[in-house]
Amino acid sequence: MDDLPFHRPGRFWRGNLHTHSDRSDGALPPEEVARRYRDAGYDFLAITDHFRERYGFPLTDTRSLREPGFTTLIGAELHPPRTEFSAEWHILAVGLPLGFAPPGPEESDVALTRRARDAGAFIGIAHPAASLLTAADAERLDAAHAVEAYNALSMREDRGDSWHLTDVLVNRGHRLTAYAADDAHFQPQDPPGCRAWVQVRAEELTPEALLAALKAGHYYSSTGPEIHDVRVGDGAVHVSCSPARKVMVTGGDPGVQLIEGSSLTEGSLPVAMFRRGWCRVTVEDAEGNRAWTNPIRWA
Repeated sequence: MDDLPFHRPGRFWRGNLHTHSDRSDGALPPEEVARRYRDAGYDFLAITDHFRERYGFPLTDTRSLREPGFTTLIGAELHPPRTEFSAEWHILAVGLPLGFAPPGPEESDVALTRRARDAGAFIGIAHPAASLLTAADAERLDAAHAVEAYNALSMREDRGDSWHLTDVLVNRGHRLTAYAADDAHFQPQDPPGCRAWVQVRAEELTPEALLAALKAGHYYSSTGPEIHDVRVGDGAVHVSCSPARKVMVTGGDPGVQLIEGSSLTEGSLPVAMFRRGWCRVTVEDAEGNRAWTNPIRWA
């Protein structure tokens, strides 16, 4: 249970890992993007502009936007060729060094992703449902740390939820975590930002501490509810959370353990049905907003 973040030193820091500015196809300059998240109470932000030739392979430098109580991570969205149903990938790389070189003409998706990870980045498989990724696509990216299991922008096309693919990959033995993100562009037709985020457990609000915690899986994701504590013991998962109408446990076998009620703040759910040795917790509030743990393994 060492991967559970809730009793680790430090505190939770709220941040968005997937954001765009006018350095690629976003509507707003980086300064305004950062202001919106800072004013909404976020602790950190990654501006991940599209690392494409037509934008000049931008790696948006947000260091000047850091201030006490708010920091930034340097990143980009990478687009090597190709997936089964698309000419290009969407791969999140958060924590890239400035000066990260554009892809070479013969550099494959696997090679580019490995190079980004070797350079220090946290690697996420972005919006799999919206990209129509297959399990075979995702399994090729052996350098990925996580799957973007919820993408707020992709909900516009009813493909924001990618938990099915995430669960399949975990069942196949891939040690992946899962995060939620806005993918905010702030275009007029888009949903507003600040819809989906991660809560990262770290001792300090520094890029280095946040990246280390992300890579270790010391975070949970949310579109509203807070998860205060999750423990596994005596054949059950014990959950403490902000007021909710549902607390659910799902895992590597079909089926769910579920508690429903009004303003639930705690519950214990058995895990015997999840014979593959892992599960995850989902909390849903009265408005239908959800929060998710990463996969929890006990075998």
